[in-house]
Amino acid sequence: MPAIRYRPVRLGESPCTLETDESGIAHVQPRKTLGTYPERLLDRLIEGATSHPDRTLVARRENGGAWREVSYAQMLQQVRAIAQALSTRDLSVDRPLLILSGNSIEHLSMAFAAMWTGIPHCPLSPAASLRSADYGKVHHAMTLLTPGMVFADDLDAFAPAIAATVPDDVEVVGVTGTLDSHAVSDYASLAATLATSAVDDLHAATGPDTIAKFLFTSGSTSLPKAVITTQRMLCSNQQMLLETFPFLADEPPVLVDWLPWNHTFGGSHNIGIALYNGGSLYINEGRPTPELFGETVRNLKDVSPTLYLDVPRGWEELADSLEKDAELRRSFYARLKLQFFAAAGLSQQTWNRLDALAEQECGERIRVMAGLGCTETAPSSMFTTVPEIRAGTVGLPCPGCTLKLVPADDRLEARFAGPHVTPGYWREPERTASAFDAEGFYCSGDALDFMVADDLSYGFVFDGRISENFKLSSGSFVNMGAIRTRILEATKPYVQDVVITGAQRNTVGALVFVAPTACRKLADAGHDTPVETLLDDPALQAHFSAWFKQINQSATGSATHIAQACLVGEPPSFDVGEITDKGSINQRRVLEHRAELVDALHAGTAAHMIATD
Repeated sequence: MPAIRYRPVRLGESPCTLETDESGIAHVQPRKTLGTYPERLLDRLIEGATSHPDRTLVARRENGGAWREVSYAQMLQQVRAIAQALSTRDLSVDRPLLILSGNSIEHLSMAFAAMWTGIPHCPLSPAASLRSADYGKVHHAMTLLTPGMVFADDLDAFAPAIAATVPDDVEVVGVTGTLDSHAVSDYASLAATLATSAVDDLHAATGPDTIAKFLFTSGSTSLPKAVITTQRMLCSNQQMLLETFPFLADEPPVLVDWLPWNHTFGGSHNIGIALYNGGSLYINEGRPTPELFGETVRNLKDVSPTLYLDVPRGWEELADSLEKDAELRRSFYARLKLQFFAAAGLSQQTWNRLDALAEQECGERIRVMAGLGCTETAPSSMFTTVPEIRAGTVGLPCPGCTLKLVPADDRLEARFAGPHVTPGYWREPERTASAFDAEGFYCSGDALDFMVADDLSYGFVFDGRISENFKLSSGSFVNMGAIRTRILEATKPYVQDVVITGAQRNTVGALVFVAPTACRKLADAGHDTPVETLLDDPALQAHFSAWFKQINQSATGSATHIAQACLVGEPPSFDVGEITDKGSINQRRVLEHRAELVDALHAGTAAHMIATD
């Protein structure tokens, strides 16, 4: 069998040492120490404006048309001007900047200007304002952070949330639209402010411990926490990335990216990669859905990325489009060096499709890399760098990061220490204390396992969330993540998501949230067939029953056997917390909110039950 060819790309080596004590606790330490990094992330903006002033830093389509590009020099001028305007306001760490907007050039300029002056900013999920009926998360942010300024690029869109949540004495800044509830400061007037040397003195006074921003967690089990993100966290984490993927220094990276900036993947990881390495970020208005992915295709035909980063759903949509569109394949693979996914596990099926597509177009594969991180670690802690990986692999800790593995029942919990780890949660000392162990390691709640037993060089695989797994009444542990993945793989694309049930019960069950459009096609039903009617369709029931019977053939006992399952038509709700800001399902909240349905499922009386044996 011929050796697999990969497109050349310079990757770092990550050998580690492993020391295990008598209690079974292990410490995994990279042999390589982390190199030096700047004290402030925007030092890279200053360097860029000097060494490559005309290079594009960020671009976005103007009203859906041509790209509007902002260079390093232009961004620095814009940031200094806005920073000068912010310095005259009553803003501080106790009165930060709250950003309600999605990704935009103005959003980035406001965020950078706040960082320049040492004022933290907080990009809040747009969904909290645009998709919520009670604006609960916006109210929570206003109460916890007590912002002194709120920025919204589209005032018309955010007007209801602002009117309902923002105190009268808080200044509102907008780009377009109008607002009846508050006086509005025009963004353009801030950007036209004459900057003085005083604003540069403010920037020089900031340092590694200065809070750059607050990022809210998804709030899976309680009210979201505001994660303190310092300049040291951002800069050290980008240096970790650079030493793990040194090819980023070989040519300026080019990213085409949609990932939201209120989340650490898009807002810290991806923006940071572009800025830290003198690259360019093209803001992608597309989304990984059948309805909106066409815009991503359009952008990727315009701009060939050097690396591409997305969540698994985005990779699935991209694989579908690449298989059908030769022009897209040519542009996408023209200079691509690395593919990366995060936020969840990429299915092996999608992984194999991407390998096949690259070989078809380029005659060689493009490396697919993965890792593990979280908001509290800025976000990256672990990465894969060796080619012998598979779905679920997360690699080894980056230089500068120490991994601690603590036995938790029959698994190992990952804990992290390093300069990229948060000092805690804003104004919540008790929750901060509970997030760290006695040695100061951040307790991630993620479980890991060795990819290859007794061989550290292959790294680790993700083994689910400690908190989401549960015991049956028999005492058997149920690996929720593994069962959920098996179901999603077997039922794609007819299922949106799955929630696993059975804690302290006799058997494992599943609430199966269907994808109505795909299921209507599967059942050969009309496009206007009500979902509740569709779920009782005999043909659809037969398909799902066959899939679950096949899944159960590989069950090894009660903890892996799905005894009950029912189809659910009402999708998970953002308003009640069943969907997180990242778009992932909140298993615990679904179980709480639909407790009666769970009871009926295990009693065998739920609507739309399907045979699993």
